[in-house]
Amino acid sequence: MKKKSFALATSVALVSSAFLAACSTTDSNDTSSGDKGSDKKSSEQTLNLIESADIPTLNPTTSTDAVSFNVLNNTMEGLYRLDDKQQPTPGIAESHTVSDDKLTYTFKLRDAKWSDGTPITAKDFEYAWKEVLNPDNASQYAYVFYNIEGAEEYNTKKGERDAVGVKAVDDKTFEVKLKAPADYFLGLTGFGPFMPKSEELSKKIGKDFGSTADKSLYNGPFKLTEWTREQGWKMVKNDNYWDKDSVKLNTINVKVVKEVATGVNLYEKGDIDRAGLSSEFVAQFQDNKEFKTKGESTIFYLYLNTKVKALNNEKIRRAIDMGYNKKGITDVILANGSLPANYIVPKDFAKDADGKDFREKYPTFNEYNADEAKKLWEEGLKEIGQKSVELELLNYDSDDAKKIGEFLKGELEKNLPGMKVTIKQQPFKNKLDLENKGDFEFSFAGWGPDYQDPMTFLDLFLTDGPYNRGKWSNKEYDKLIKDAQTQTDAAKRWSELQEAEKILLDSAAISPVYQRGRAFLVKPYVKGVVEHNFGADFSYKWASIEGK
Repeated sequence: MKKKSFALATSVALVSSAFLAACSTTDSNDTSSGDKGSDKKSSEQTLNLIESADIPTLNPTTSTDAVSFNVLNNTMEGLYRLDDKQQPTPGIAESHTVSDDKLTYTFKLRDAKWSDGTPITAKDFEYAWKEVLNPDNASQYAYVFYNIEGAEEYNTKKGERDAVGVKAVDDKTFEVKLKAPADYFLGLTGFGPFMPKSEELSKKIGKDFGSTADKSLYNGPFKLTEWTREQGWKMVKNDNYWDKDSVKLNTINVKVVKEVATGVNLYEKGDIDRAGLSSEFVAQFQDNKEFKTKGESTIFYLYLNTKVKALNNEKIRRAIDMGYNKKGITDVILANGSLPANYIVPKDFAKDADGKDFREKYPTFNEYNADEAKKLWEEGLKEIGQKSVELELLNYDSDDAKKIGEFLKGELEKNLPGMKVTIKQQPFKNKLDLENKGDFEFSFAGWGPDYQDPMTFLDLFLTDGPYNRGKWSNKEYDKLIKDAQTQTDAAKRWSELQEAEKILLDSAAISPVYQRGRAFLVKPYVKGVVEHNFGADFSYKWASIEGK
């Protein structure tokens, strides 16, 4: 799930991977300081990681999740990429200029090559961006391009491909025309859907592009050389990368490990260099010098499918939202710095021109209240003419997600008389597919921001939006979001976004659960891994293995 701000995605938007855990491998079995065998580790420059889910796809046109975006961020490169200060730094573009009205960006491309040695040109960007917008591809991330002239029209079959405001002026010049100024746009160009794509290879491979390691070309610090479904993948240094001298790692191995205990065991044996921790391990390792925590801007929440009769009732949705104690999840199940969330735009994520946090006006909504939840529940049941409701919870299959699912079931069945919850646990890719099809009743999901702006969370819930999986609809909400998308008055735009969030959560269109924190162990010889607050989760371009 990123985390994921330029949340054109990550997020990741990226829907975020459930409980990301990463680690690097060593040849040493020592787990105390990392000293033993450090010279060998340093010379080999091998990082071994684990992920809680497999890669659904590495096609930038159709990728939607945190796992895919993390791999794309390290095997691909856009016009710019985020650095260790979360600022855009030149990537394939060596420079850019912006017009006085802030609507036209002109990028000058450097001499760069694909992993097969062929040159990267501005046409690779024009083709890739228009393919995301191509309505035949049904890309769920097309909407993040809508601030580009003609983008929405082409994507919704109301305009032509040639009218989209992106153009390869020549091989080294790429021009982008926006509909409204967007300070976050430059950072967005490093996000997964904005990566370049070889038209020749894409047309040759067709629908299977990005489905295996050899069905793509890479232009980033690393290239994917092995990928076995549900087992793992391998990235090696890309010798055709323009900035290869900055890349210290030779190999990154990633295994799919869904059980936290397995990951911790691998870490303690010295087989991996980083392991995510669940609550029982936090208590065990919190005094260890290799124990770390990090706050994030990723929000987990419940999709409530309004196509289900009961969930189309606002009182029932509000009862569910108020009917479980979120602190039981954050403080007991997770215990990793996660915070109960009664909001969708995270705390300490976005500030206005005066430095005020977005959360300042409306700090919280619909806090836990079992008595009020029961009252609303009973009123809602009367309105729909039922005495009970049975709902299926679609869930991830990772350890912590399973515990959270059981906790939600217990709380809701206890506090809402007549409620029965069954749980359907699915591998990450299967779960995404079911959500995309609307084949669920309510679902535990997450979103990491794609860019540093509240819009990355709020435009998810526009009527007919690709990530509005609960199919909630509100005309006033749509109007506020649409106006904010082109609003040039920054203060008015900020207010419109705050009021839109209020409408969304007052009606319990979704039920926010928590703002993610992360507890993990990391070996002291792992240096330079950059963790991002939005977009992809990690950059390994500057990482290295260093002995003491």
